[in-house]
Amino acid sequence: MAPVGVPASGAANLGGTVNTRWGRLSTDDRKLLVAVRQAGLWEIPAGQQAQQRATRPRVREVGEIIMQQHVQLDADARATAQRLGVLLPNEPNGSQKSWLREMSGKYGIDYDKTFVLRLRAAHGSVFTVIAKVRAQSENTEIRAFAERSMKFVNTHMSLLESTGLVPRRALH
Repeated sequence: MAPVGVPASGAANLGGTVNTRWGRLSTDDRKLLVAVRQAGLWEIPAGQQAQQRATRPRVREVGEIIMQQHVQLDADARATAQRLGVLLPNEPNGSQKSWLREMSGKYGIDYDKTFVLRLRAAHGSVFTVIAKVRAQSENTEIRAFAERSMKFVNTHMSLLESTGLVPRRALH
């Protein structure tokens, strides 16, 4: 049975814009849910790894907070996607997998710097996606989800920057 407000044909995943009981659901709306889900799929294991491998206590602490908050955000993304009939991935994308492999090969301060750099760059990129969808979505569920997501992303960028390891080149 299709989720409430979504055509039984599964049109919510076919691209284009479909009507739901919460307003029109666009391709960009779906991309936001996918991006947030994929972020959790690599940042949860990265945060767990940082708690054990990071040299600096602040990096371990930031890793733990980001991991815990991504668990919450991932549950929110999955619940929102289910309500809207959007299929989500079950694994990180290729770049995210390569970042996890890269971090797994680092030790000491090199690990700390790589963890902070990769996560800060990723948050900077998704920040613009969330902002665009929040400004343009006609779907009230997506707008609310974007607002919740933005709060986490803002917090994570500040936490990563609080380590003192964010190079200027990562600020984009």
